[in-house]
Order: sequence, then structure tokens, then C-alpha cells
Amino acid sequence: MKALYKMTVVEAKMFLREPMAVFFTLAFPVMALLLFGNLFGGYPVPGTDLRGIDLYVPAYTGMIIGTVGLIGLPTTLAAYRDKDVLRRLRATPLTSTTILGAHVLVNLAATTVGIALLLVVGKLAFDLKMPEAPFSVAAALAFASLSFFAVGFAMAGLLPTVRVTSAVGQIVFFPMLFLSGAALPLQTLPNSLRRISDFLPLTYVVELAQGLWIGEGWNWFAVAVLLGVLALSILVSAKTFRWE
Repeated sequence: MKALYKMTVVEAKMFLREPMAVFFTLAFPVMALLLFGNLFGGYPVPGTDLRGIDLYVPAYTGMIIGTVGLIGLPTTLAAYRDKDVLRRLRATPLTSTTILGAHVLVNLAATTVGIALLLVVGKLAFDLKMPEAPFSVAAALAFASLSFFAVGFAMAGLLPTVRVTSAVGQIVFFPMLFLSGAALPLQTLPNSLRRISDFLPLTYVVELAQGLWIGEGWNWFAVAVLLGVLALSILVSAKTFRWE
């Protein structure tokens, strides 16, 4: 446990030294919230007592989870492998669980801080309606984060270099961001693009978070999809992850 703590502290310091990782995890979602919140956040949602902002914030949690899982985590692991950091760590008395667990904890902490910033800014700037079931929302977001982190580990194992990993992560993430409802409401998209969203894992993060946020309960289909993503990604990463 002591080794895991020390390794996590080291990885947290390394994360804070990466300005792009900090920007896209902590600052970019807040900037998007301020922009779209001011433009559209005050409009009422038909048939409810909600405003647009009350759905934007839970959707933007998917933006943070996707950024960390598809770009931040795999790119960091690929860079460590390219620079032989993983190989040297593997040669130490540290276990693989400690080394990789530290990455999970740091990225989970970064995701939590990013979401907390969304809540604070949403409340102060737009009087955001807080979640109906906060503990369920927290559990769902943690579960969704782990599912996407598993995808990140799989990408780090499958892709050969840090440049390829970063490029593929962005190619996968940014279309998914705009087609899943994590950046713009799905209702604003043409029907042809909305059909594509049914095949995107991030769509189910958004649906799960929004449903719990406004008190609709657990979306078990979304849970099943994310569980499948988690299981498949763990299987792939177990077979492909490389230390050097």
C-alpha cells in the first residue's frame, strides 16, 4: 500500500507537468460549459422543469471521461514505453498492479477534479440543479471512467508508438465527442448522425449520467454496454499490453 501511495504521488506530479493534459481535463470542459451555457443553458427542456444547463453538465462529464480514457492515459503509457520507463519500472521490486494501479488512481483523481470543477462553475454561474441521486451519479461516473480507462490500456497495448497512440486517440475521441451528446445535444443532430451515436460507448456514459442526474434511475442498457466495453478492453489489454 505504501508503494502504491508513493507511486501515485509521483504520477500525479507527472500529470501536473503536462499542460495539455491539465488543459483538456480541467479547463476545456469548463470553457465549453461557459460558452454553451451562456448561449443555450437558460432554455427550458420541454415537458420538464429543467433548463438546458441541467443536462449539459452531466453530458460534459462524458467529455472529461473520454478525454482521459482515450487520449491522456494511453498516450502517457505509450510515452513511458517508448522512453523505456515501463521497462525500468518493471525491473524494480514494484508489482505490475502497483505500477498500473497508480495510473488508474491518478487519472480517476483527475477525472474527479474535472467533474467537481464543472459542478462548481455550473452552480455559481448558472445555478445548476444538483443531482437527484448524488451517490448513484458518483458510482456511475466511476464505473464509466474505469470502462474508458480499460479502453486506454487496450489502446496502449495495441498501438506501436506514442505518436500513433496520440493520433488514434484523437481520431477516435473527437468524432465520438460530437456524435455522442457529450458536447452538443443529440437532438440538434440529423437523424442519420443520431443513428451513429447508438454505436458509440460515450453515448451511454452521457445517457447514464443524465438519467441519474435528473432522477430517472439507472439505465441498465447503458450499464450493460459499458460493462461489455470494460470486459472486452480488459481481455484485449491483458493479451497485448507491453512493457517495452
